[in-house]
Amino acid sequence: MKVSDILRVKGNTLYTITPDEPLARAIETMADKDIGSLVVMERGELVGMLTFREVILSIVKSGGVVGNTTVRSAMDDHPLTCTSETELDEVRRMMLERHARYMPAMDQRMLMGVISFYDVAKAVVDSQNFENRMLKAYIRDWPGGEEQQAGASPL
Repeated sequence: MKVSDILRVKGNTLYTITPDEPLARAIETMADKDIGSLVVMERGELVGMLTFREVILSIVKSGGVVGNTTVRSAMDDHPLTCTSETELDEVRRMMLERHARYMPAMDQRMLMGVISFYDVAKAVVDSQNFENRMLKAYIRDWPGGEEQQAGASPL
């Protein structure tokens, strides 16, 4: 399974912000949209990610006050990224190594979407559920299974 498979199911709604926006506005947007991250874009290019982790770190650093802080001062300016063709196993490994909960998917310099650790976990569970159903169907249709189910002796 690839990142493109997750993006296809997830849809293409993206929430972005510019680096010079007030952090307070970003927090408000994240709360209103019930999202854990914003992609930070400048002149059409990805320049960072703002997640609740960066927000919390920024607020703690400033003594509990958001004040006039900008997104630029709080964002991760070197976010972990992947491509649409990246395999899900690789994404899981990368996210676990960097403790990343959100990852922008890029195609060259174009943002294709953002996948979350939740999206990855859901895709894995859905895939396992499908595989389990197929295995159960295979076992149920096993040759000779009908005679044994009807009570016939194998010998």
